[in-house]
Amino acid sequence: MGRYTGPLCRRCRAEGMKLFLKGARCSMAKCPVETGRPAPGMHGQHRSKKLSDYGRQLREKQRLRGQFGMRENQFRLFFQRALRGKHVTGEVLLQLLETRLDNIVYKLGFATSRAAARQFVTHSHVSVNGRRAAVPSIVLKAGSVVVVRDRPKSREQAKRCLEASAGREVPPWLRLDANTFSGEVVRIPTRDEIAPVVNEQLIVELYSK
Repeated sequence: MGRYTGPLCRRCRAEGMKLFLKGARCSMAKCPVETGRPAPGMHGQHRSKKLSDYGRQLREKQRLRGQFGMRENQFRLFFQRALRGKHVTGEVLLQLLETRLDNIVYKLGFATSRAAARQFVTHSHVSVNGRRAAVPSIVLKAGSVVVVRDRPKSREQAKRCLEASAGREVPPWLRLDANTFSGEVVRIPTRDEIAPVVNEQLIVELYSK
């Protein structure tokens, strides 16, 4: 299955919650979730909220996958990687997703959404530890330094995004230096510091069947 390319607000309406897929628009009063628009489809307004165990597990997985804009195969690879870890699988999965390069570029404010951050990375606008990086799914470790490359187009775009996201706080596990357009992964985030509102245990149960 290819990447979803339809209206992003439709996905939030389907989940009944904000997935923060459209940057600043998600904070506006005209956000469809804020205005109370029903789920998409002709039966969206009367859709039953009663789900089976499998349905609840699937919804959690789709919600988390949608937030990070990942295909199913890629998401499953991240789960398998988390499964090989020595700690709690669900928490490790969230940590792996949260420390992806595109997510860190978004969290630092160099892009207004994860989709924009993914494009920013693939267009070679950033470097990691002094080397050009163009793969959004790279998982960074504590001590990794992300820098917007010293090119006019790259810096101008990052500056506009930093100004647009001035009111958004940088997570405590990251350090931002807006003057040098750089950021550092101070440490791996704990579960309490990870933003996705999701029950990761249901995802573990789904893939363990």
